[in-house]
Amino acid sequence: MHLGSRLYSHDDGGSVHEVTTVVAVDKDKNSNQAVKWAVDHLLSNMPLLVLVHVKIITTPNSGFVVNDISSEVHFDAETELNQLFVPYRGFCARKAMHLKEVILESTDISKALLEYITSNGIQNIVVGASSRSSLMRRFRPDVPQCLMKSAPEYCSVYVIYKGKAITIKAAKGPHSSVSSSLPPWKKSPAVSPRGQRFDSLDEGSVRSTYQKGSNWRGSSVPPSPITARVMPLEHRTQMQMQMQGYMPNPGRETRPLSNARTAPHNALYESLENSSMGHRSSSRETSFSDEFDLPSPTMHMDFNSMDFGSSLDSSSSESSAAKDVEAEMRRLKLELKQTMDMYNNACREAIMHKQKVEELSQIKSEEQRKVEELKQAEAGAMAMVEMEKAKCRAAIEAAEKAKRIAELEAHKRQKAEIRARKEAEERRRATNALNNVDVRYRRYTIEEIEFATNNFAQSLKIGEGGYGPVYKALLDHTQVAIKVLRPDASQGRKQFQQEVEVLSCIRHPNMVLLLGACPEYGCLVYEYMDYGSLEDRLFRRGGTMAIPWGIRFKISFEIATGLLFLHQAKPEPLVHRDLKPANILLDHNFVAKIADVGLARLVPPKVADTVTQYRMTSTAGTFCYIDPEYQQTGMLGTKSDIYSLGVMLLQIITARPPMGLSHQVERSIERGTFKEILDPAVPDWPVEAALSYAKLALWCVELRRKDRPNLAKEILPELYRLKEIAELS
Repeated sequence: MHLGSRLYSHDDGGSVHEVTTVVAVDKDKNSNQAVKWAVDHLLSNMPLLVLVHVKIITTPNSGFVVNDISSEVHFDAETELNQLFVPYRGFCARKAMHLKEVILESTDISKALLEYITSNGIQNIVVGASSRSSLMRRFRPDVPQCLMKSAPEYCSVYVIYKGKAITIKAAKGPHSSVSSSLPPWKKSPAVSPRGQRFDSLDEGSVRSTYQKGSNWRGSSVPPSPITARVMPLEHRTQMQMQMQGYMPNPGRETRPLSNARTAPHNALYESLENSSMGHRSSSRETSFSDEFDLPSPTMHMDFNSMDFGSSLDSSSSESSAAKDVEAEMRRLKLELKQTMDMYNNACREAIMHKQKVEELSQIKSEEQRKVEELKQAEAGAMAMVEMEKAKCRAAIEAAEKAKRIAELEAHKRQKAEIRARKEAEERRRATNALNNVDVRYRRYTIEEIEFATNNFAQSLKIGEGGYGPVYKALLDHTQVAIKVLRPDASQGRKQFQQEVEVLSCIRHPNMVLLLGACPEYGCLVYEYMDYGSLEDRLFRRGGTMAIPWGIRFKISFEIATGLLFLHQAKPEPLVHRDLKPANILLDHNFVAKIADVGLARLVPPKVADTVTQYRMTSTAGTFCYIDPEYQQTGMLGTKSDIYSLGVMLLQIITARPPMGLSHQVERSIERGTFKEILDPAVPDWPVEAALSYAKLALWCVELRRKDRPNLAKEILPELYRLKEIAELS
């Protein structure tokens, strides 16, 4: 291979690969990262890795000078160049790649690389980032900066730092060289710039490495001064001929580099190395630091090879040059010693600083441990404080709760005493009123009652209530129902007086008619209702037939009509407070009438609405029918009867007990099984009408009083519509 020709490589199979990518390497760490990056990103499909290293020549000479300097310096330089490529050889062996080592000699690294790129048509060059500071690069540009600025347009430049491409100069166009695509060993011999002819060498002829202890091996690199001193004249003549191009180099191909600042015989070293060092790694994904076998960091000094002239003119020039070389070597040795001293001092300082850093780290870790212990102790103390505070708060709350309970008990006892006094006063007033007031009803004597009931015969008994038993009798040739007060009824006398006062003053087709009473014994005489109570007929007691669905809708409308009459009574509205199927009586035409108004209360018109209620000292009514809000607060209003009406409406269509009935109906509607909850004794239920009826009833049993519908404006119109549907069908 020579300048002016294209660079080719061939593998063991004989195939030819054109080398378009090279990596410039040096002794710094960034060169290792550059090689790794190039193999991963640019050479993933190439079996060849080309590494270029430029050896700096600090003292160019025009001729060969015999010098009396120790040969160890030259051997160290050779060894250092050889060790430069050792890690890469092992890396290529593990990657199953071939390694080609190219060594250039020049006084300027950038110009040597640029000339190498131009001569071989290189399209990609990868270099490591410079380790110099930005201030130093400002005064003197480094190699990456020069390549980025002066590289040919067809060459891309990649600058690598810490395994990443920090700067990229992309090629602007393809290579325009007219060189032949054939490999060099198939071309005719080329002519060097000086006119000498060089035969193209194959891979085996150009392979060469620096090995410690090697002598003059035909390269253009001059031997060490001690070797030159003892070299025979014929050997020196042969060496000069080889340097001037008259003899072929058996181990390394050499070409001069044209550089204005270098001697005319600076040499280009290129060697192809198939590295066999190490074994292949089992995994190619290991880190770069694991793949490269770096030598131990020792202090190396580059001693540049000397370029000799084409001829030895005289012995005087040789002695002068030898003296210059000797002086230069002494200066370099002195500099080497000073550098070694500085390096040793720096190492000692680094060790001292490392020890100080370790001591500071231990002190810091100890302080952190103490801080953590203090934090834990503080957290434990705070937890104890919080626990004590919680115990104190719990004790205070328990004391306050006990105090409130005592106050409530005292208040309840006070209210019970007041209630007892009021009830005694009411009983006294009721007795006086009964004895002195002339009520508008017919008075019957106890003898007449006993005669009519055959002395209260059990055969004539038709019912039993909280007030007392009910007997069927005949008074004034009219069938009547006589309700007799039980002697042990606590509220019987008060209910008797209340029912007498209410029923004797009102008349309505859907209210039970009071015919008379016996105030001495608390007997009430009502008109006789042939079908008894609605509760008996819904549950078919006595084996009676089921009520048809049309009559049930009509009964519901009549109950709501009678209830509205009570709520609109003058001068004050009446609240029934005990509306249930047992207190709804049916005559022989299934006309519904409301009975048992003994618990009815007169409330002022201004508190009869749904917003403000009349405060009662005690609740009354039957469980499952009592308004929940009235039961909890004692606040009575006309909508308290709406809740009882809603429960009763649900019983009319289902014929089921009132306990949890609203929940059962609501769940059946949600699940779509509403038809199954209707009274199975009625086979022809109109499901849609019954569903509207059930939704109205569920509206009436809302827990909050303000959510229930209005009797006159919302309930009665819907029940009337359903009654009309029943009459039409």
